[in-house]
Amino acid sequence: MLVMDAGNALFKSRDSGEAPDAKARAELLLSQMDAQGTVAMAVGTRDLVLGVDFLKSRTKKAKQLKLLSANLVDGQGKLLFAASTVVDAGGMKVGVVGVSPATDKPVSAGPGAKGKPAPTMQGLPTQPAVAAEAKRLREQEKVDVVLVLAAVPYDEALRLAERVEGVDFVVQSHEGRGVGMAQRQALATVIPPGDRGRQLARLELGLEGTGRFKDISETDRAKQSLGIVESNLARAKERLKAAPDAAAKASLEQAVASLEARRTALKKVAEGGATGAGRTHLLSYIQLGNEVPSDPAVQKLVERVEPPGSAAH
Repeated sequence: MLVMDAGNALFKSRDSGEAPDAKARAELLLSQMDAQGTVAMAVGTRDLVLGVDFLKSRTKKAKQLKLLSANLVDGQGKLLFAASTVVDAGGMKVGVVGVSPATDKPVSAGPGAKGKPAPTMQGLPTQPAVAAEAKRLREQEKVDVVLVLAAVPYDEALRLAERVEGVDFVVQSHEGRGVGMAQRQALATVIPPGDRGRQLARLELGLEGTGRFKDISETDRAKQSLGIVESNLARAKERLKAAPDAAAKASLEQAVASLEARRTALKKVAEGGATGAGRTHLLSYIQLGNEVPSDPAVQKLVERVEPPGSAAH
């Protein structure tokens, strides 16, 4: 099992850096991510509220957590964070790439030292950066899976999955869209990771065979829809037999033909999933509500930042 975060995790908004609990809250999140085995986090806009140096200093001694961004560079064009990491899960080599939003021009990277100009950073175009890193991971690291932690707007995540060769999954965070369905694009599948710690997305992979990953839930949905279509088709055929005139008969014949075409398409999806060939994925969510007990030690740390009864708690 690998635990990862798609970014935009540390601050409630881009403007919350001045809040009294902002720094302590971000430090607690980073320390707990590392303590709980998170191997990688993409650097998003809402992680940079207190600047690049804050992020680096608070993760300098992390045992597992790595901050990733393949396109975030300093004023000299040098990457500010590692572009990717390679981790093992049950003998499977997973290449994880991080990507941050692109910017039209350099922006502030945080407060500067006294007497020196404030440092800057820039988000380079996302697609070339991800494509180059995915290619390197495939050719040099010989990874089995490439997953992109994309702390970018949803439309950009879709374009990455549509156009970048060598990527299997794009896990997107930026707007706080919440749970959803895996969305297959031309080259990769976009995964919604949940929103603000309210859900934990679980992506289960089956690596038997080769080729693109097939969504197991798509097969299940096809089987359910197939049953409905077959029932509707049977009723349409019965009505066709009893059609009172030529106009009604023509309309029902068209409906029957449409349902038969739909049935054929659904059977192809359902039967394709039944063969068990190829690589598969299954996305589900664990809701982190009151039914999931809190860890007492962690709860005490949380309450130091957000005391019970406070507006933030």
